[in-house]
Amino acid sequence: MLAALTLAGCGVNVIPTEEERAKAAWSEVLNQYQRRSDLIPNLVETVKGYAAQEKDVLTSVIEARAKATSIRVDASTVTDPAQFKQFQDAQAGLSSALGRLIAVSEAYPDLKSNQNFLALQSQIEGTENRIAVARRDYIDAVRVYNTELKTFPGVLWASTLYRSYRPMETFTISEQQMQVPKVKFN
Repeated sequence: MLAALTLAGCGVNVIPTEEERAKAAWSEVLNQYQRRSDLIPNLVETVKGYAAQEKDVLTSVIEARAKATSIRVDASTVTDPAQFKQFQDAQAGLSSALGRLIAVSEAYPDLKSNQNFLALQSQIEGTENRIAVARRDYIDAVRVYNTELKTFPGVLWASTLYRSYRPMETFTISEQQMQVPKVKFN
């Protein structure tokens, strides 16, 4: 009984405890990468779905605006019937497109895609922060474990009872998993 208490108080269990802590931290890193892999494509598809209803209207506004601003207007415009008609048609096209945009705004006062883009941005940022925290926690757990294997009294236990225990890598992951998902809006 005295021997068991003496061994328990001298750190014999520190190495396996710290190894398990480091393994758990590693699992959390992988969990956060998996979360990112699952979450981001689904969020992008959701945003694209909501944006589709507004895409046609917004595209027509952009095109009409580009057409309206591409027409050169000067003093001669008001005296040249063809130039004036071209200017008037372009402005009417922009007015029509803006009218459709207003109709969409009235039907959907709170345009969904804007909220979804902001939510997507927030989720990406939050996910990357979670990954960074998980990496930091893993690196710290490995540091404690590896230090225990190399310092007294852990080095004594590592050379006697825990010979098969090896230092852990600080951080490794496949290149594919390290890539930040590309967010595309086609």
